[in-house]
Amino acid sequence: MIKTACGLDCPDACGIEIDRNSFPKIKADRKHPMSNGALCSLINRYIWQEERIKKAKINGKEVSLDEALEEVSLSLNSNSLLWRGSGNFGVMQEITNLLFKEINGTTTKGSLCDGAGDAGIIAGRGVNRILPPEQIKKSEVVVVWGKNITVTASHLMPYIEGKKIIVIDPIKTDIAKRANLFLQIAPKSDFYLATILARFILMGDHEDREFLDKFTSDYDDFYDFTRGFRIKAILEYIGVDLSIMGELLDYILNKKVVFLVGNGVQKYSIGNYVLHAIDSLASTLGLFGKEGCGVAFIGNSKLGFNNPFEIGGKKVQKAITNFSDFDTILIQGGNPVASMPNSSRVIEELKKSKKVIYFGLYENETSDIADIIIPAKNFFEKDDVRLSYAHHIVAPMKKIIDIDFGISEYEFVFTLFKKLNLGNLKSENEYIDIWLNQCQEENGYYISPAYQNIPYSNGFGKNGDDEFEFIDDFEDEFENNKRLTRARKKRKEKKIIDEYWLVTPKTNNSLNSQFKRDNKITLHPSLGFNNGDRVLAYSKWGEYEFIVKNCQDMRKDTVLIYNNSFGVNFLTPPIISDEGNSACYQEVKIKLK
Repeated sequence: MIKTACGLDCPDACGIEIDRNSFPKIKADRKHPMSNGALCSLINRYIWQEERIKKAKINGKEVSLDEALEEVSLSLNSNSLLWRGSGNFGVMQEITNLLFKEINGTTTKGSLCDGAGDAGIIAGRGVNRILPPEQIKKSEVVVVWGKNITVTASHLMPYIEGKKIIVIDPIKTDIAKRANLFLQIAPKSDFYLATILARFILMGDHEDREFLDKFTSDYDDFYDFTRGFRIKAILEYIGVDLSIMGELLDYILNKKVVFLVGNGVQKYSIGNYVLHAIDSLASTLGLFGKEGCGVAFIGNSKLGFNNPFEIGGKKVQKAITNFSDFDTILIQGGNPVASMPNSSRVIEELKKSKKVIYFGLYENETSDIADIIIPAKNFFEKDDVRLSYAHHIVAPMKKIIDIDFGISEYEFVFTLFKKLNLGNLKSENEYIDIWLNQCQEENGYYISPAYQNIPYSNGFGKNGDDEFEFIDDFEDEFENNKRLTRARKKRKEKKIIDEYWLVTPKTNNSLNSQFKRDNKITLHPSLGFNNGDRVLAYSKWGEYEFIVKNCQDMRKDTVLIYNNSFGVNFLTPPIISDEGNSACYQEVKIKLK
């Protein structure tokens, strides 16, 4: 029996056991703390149904793999760009950085996912440490904030059994239907909720003064900051009344509380402020450095590691890349046409480039316009190492099967180093050992060097000797834009909603643009559309036709289009967050006709 790990872009990073003789039948590693004896449908079913790319192509014509790699070698130069997605989440995917360092090419910075939230956490804590799942298990109250864990982190469900559950979300998700308290707040109002909650706690002298005196010095200034927001107006904007706020406070005061925070709260230009405000609320309650307490977001999986693939050099913003600035684009393990904001702009930019190389597993919107296609290997067909951004297990990923097509990231780089006379690489096993040798070993598993059973128990910052820094600044659109506020008030008086917040969560039968996709839009039934109607959704950035699905779980001012849906990113803006270089998929209101 071989132990390996799932390489899909998911925080659970489940352990897998495989008998080579019965492959592709797989089962969960029951001793792995996150697998819980079960694997999700993505790895159990959908991954085997997707048609793979098996032949290399040049300008639509099938060629040998070596011919295609020769063409790649002739196309790469110092005006080449590497744009990498997260289709394979092993550490060896980053070895292509070394190729671009040698040719003096350009790589990307920033994120399509969590960069804004990460920046907000670092602003307060100094470093983004992972909250171990065992601390979630020891909590008394779990606040699920903008995170549908039954979809995005299903293996956390056993850890929250028997807890009081509070859910904060614009959508009444499955986990919200099981909650003791559900706050269906307006999109982009999470910052205000966190700040007003902190104000109420400080007003009522419910703060953890011992924690604040030991680990902070500016909490009085933070109280002054919270008092700069008008309670009545803010609660109206959030969509929550005082009685609900009181009920929420009753649940979280003097309890062991964990906040499970999802990406949804920070898909905005102000995303960094949102996480900083939630962390500031948690610090007011004294929830850091204590058993059964904390804030869990997407943690830094590489924290504590010396990364052999980290390079400097020229970089451009990943979320708003101007592909036309480059002669050659290498797209690795991603589908930017579908996954980057403002798809129309992305298509136009890619078509202006002289050469687009697609290195991946599946045909998609991006491979359709590529000049060169290189078939990749999946994580059952090569050796690798899997880190997690939600727990500290570091898993060797073992090659299970040999295939007669495709190439791994290491093989790709090794071949191009030879063709371009760039020198020598270490062996694949040497690079894998660099990662594993930095880990501790415990109960048969490798553990990240950054693991702390109770993070921040001694303090904040990289060395644990700094204070927590409260949020003290915010570019307050709601408070300052009086004209917009008056316009909202007039529409409310007339009971007219003519534009809708777009929310773009993940769905349970796909992973970003991989696997099962559709073009559905979910609306509140009161908007007057019928199930199956075709509706044109449009914003200043573009338009696309979707099929209506009505659902009472929606807010009337909000529409839902899953992040993997065909056409969703024709509607989203090509902007980045104020901090963290992150895409802002939900910084948009759309209209329907």
